[in-house]
Amino acid sequence: MKIRRLTLLGSVAGLCLLLLSLQTRGHASGAADALARVTVPVQSGVAAVNRAAHGVWATYLDWKNVRGENRRLREENRQLRVESLWVSETTEENLRLRRLLALHDRLPVPTMAGEVIAREWGGWVRSLTVNRGRADQVARLTAVISPEGLVGRVVEVRPGASIVQVLTDPASTVGAHVVRTRTAGIVEGEPRGTIRFKYLAREGGGIQAGDLVVTAGLSGVFPRGIPIGRVTAIDDRGSALFHYAQLAPLVDFARIDEVLLVTGERMQDLTAFFPGGSER
Repeated sequence: MKIRRLTLLGSVAGLCLLLLSLQTRGHASGAADALARVTVPVQSGVAAVNRAAHGVWATYLDWKNVRGENRRLREENRQLRVESLWVSETTEENLRLRRLLALHDRLPVPTMAGEVIAREWGGWVRSLTVNRGRADQVARLTAVISPEGLVGRVVEVRPGASIVQVLTDPASTVGAHVVRTRTAGIVEGEPRGTIRFKYLAREGGGIQAGDLVVTAGLSGVFPRGIPIGRVTAIDDRGSALFHYAQLAPLVDFARIDEVLLVTGERMQDLTAFFPGGSER
């Protein structure tokens, strides 16, 4: 290896001496041209390789920067979506609580606010659990309402919670009447998770789709005039003793989060305190 280096060094030195000798004799131009013909293609190739290498490196750096920027933008986008959902949920919660507070303030009977902490499902919501119980002096059969209308009644009181039977429970029955026609009947829950209005056939000739059904207030459990639902269809059973009307509940039991428990006098008429209660 050392001999090769010495040989290469000697060759380079000899070439330099030869060029100096030719230059002193006036042959430098020809030698330079000959050298240029050899070295220019090599230099051009080296320059091309150098430019290509710089281009590849620049492309790699750009790609790396773009990946980093995309990663940062994705994280910012995710954070913005989370913040947007949080703001939206907070806004909706504030609106719900404002409506609940407004109903609490305008009702002529004492009420207690409660939060829904659990739901019993059986293909549909059968009952709700609220965070009010014996410590809050909640009594069994307490009426439970929302700004939309009737939710149900308390059927079990525990130390820190109460179980609310909702209208769609097949065991639920509520005395009611149609606001427009004053047709009296009973609202019943059905096994498929819907509710219906059962009334005497001879009294129900004027019921129409869209009619509002409210509590009758005769049982002493529910105050009078709390909206229950609207008629969606009439089940005409001819000469049968009872006819039925399908109702769409005004309360969405799967989504309700806050309720009011009516702790005061239940014989009050609340017709004027709910939207649509005074329809004719």
